[in-house]
Amino acid sequence: MEKKVVFSGAQPTGSLTLGNYIGAVQNWKALEDEYHCLYSIVDLHSLTIKHDPKEFRNSCLSFLAQYLACGLDPEKNIIFFQSHVPQHSELAWILGCHTYLGELNRMTQFKEKSEKNKGNINTGLFTYPVLQAADILLYQTSLVPVGEDQKQHLELTRDIAIRFNNAFGETFTIPEIYTPKVGARIMSLQDPTSKMSKSDENVNGTVFLLDDEKTIIKKFKRAVTDSIGIVQYSDEQPGIKNLITIYAKFANISIEEVVSRYEGKGYGPFKSDLGQLVVEALTPVRERYNYYMENKDYLVEVYTKGAEKAQELAEKTMKIVKERIGLI
Repeated sequence: MEKKVVFSGAQPTGSLTLGNYIGAVQNWKALEDEYHCLYSIVDLHSLTIKHDPKEFRNSCLSFLAQYLACGLDPEKNIIFFQSHVPQHSELAWILGCHTYLGELNRMTQFKEKSEKNKGNINTGLFTYPVLQAADILLYQTSLVPVGEDQKQHLELTRDIAIRFNNAFGETFTIPEIYTPKVGARIMSLQDPTSKMSKSDENVNGTVFLLDDEKTIIKKFKRAVTDSIGIVQYSDEQPGIKNLITIYAKFANISIEEVVSRYEGKGYGPFKSDLGQLVVEALTPVRERYNYYMENKDYLVEVYTKGAEKAQELAEKTMKIVKERIGLI
C-alpha cells in the first residue's frame, strides 16, 4: 500500500465520551486522507468483563453508529468489528508464544482492572495486551493514535514485533505512537487529575456524546475549578487547564487565544460559554446517530464491507507469518 497504515480500536461500552471524541475520533478524521486507516470496534476485548448478550449486541451497533455520526467516512476508512476478522485471534495465539510472562505481569492496566474486578480476574484480562498487539501488527500498522494510558501496551507491541522479526526475519512493521499535541488526554470534570472515563462513578465528571443539551450545560457549570478565579493555562489549575483544552479544540483556536478571550472574566461566563459551544458541536452528532440507529440495514452494510476489506489485508500478513514460523 502506498500510504502508511493507521490502526486504532475501542471497546463498544456505552456512549463515546467527550474525551473519546476529542482525543480519538476527531484526530482520526484528520488522518483519513493522508493514511490508510482502519478502525476496529474491539468486541473481543470486551469479553473480559461479564455482560448481557442482548445489551452487548445493541452496544456494538450503537458504537458503530456513533463512529459514523462523528464523521468517520466508511469509504475513506475501514470500519469493522474485531470478531468478524478471525485472524486477530489467530495471530494473538502466535504472538502469545513470543511474549514473556514478566512483560504481562508489568502491565499496569491489568493491576488496575484486577483491583476493580476482583471477582472476575480472568486470563483474558491478563493476555489482553497480546490480542491488542495482534490487532495492530496484523495490518502492518505504522501509526497508532493512543492516549497516555495505552502507551505501555504499544511499547509491548513494539517489543513483540522486534523480537519476532529478529527470530524469523522482517515480518511486521514496527508501529509508532501518534499523540496529538492538544486534547490527547481530556480529564474528568469532577476530578481533573483523572482521565475522563465511561466508567467514572461520578456521572457529572463525564460528558457523553449522547447527553442532551441540558445535561451538557449542567455538567460544565458544575465542573471543578479552584479559588484563584483567573482563566489561565497552568498546571496549578488542573480544572481550568482541562476546560481550556476542551474549548480550544471545539472553537478550533489556540490555547493562548482562549486565555486572551477570557482575560479579566470569571469562571462563570467561561464555563457557560464552553457548555454552549459543546452543545452546538454535539447536537448534529446526536441527530446523525439517531438517523443511523433507525437505518440498521446501512450499519450492516458498513460493517460487512469493512470486515471483507480488513480480512483481505489480515490474510496477507497471516500467510507471511505462517510461512516464517514453519507452519504447513
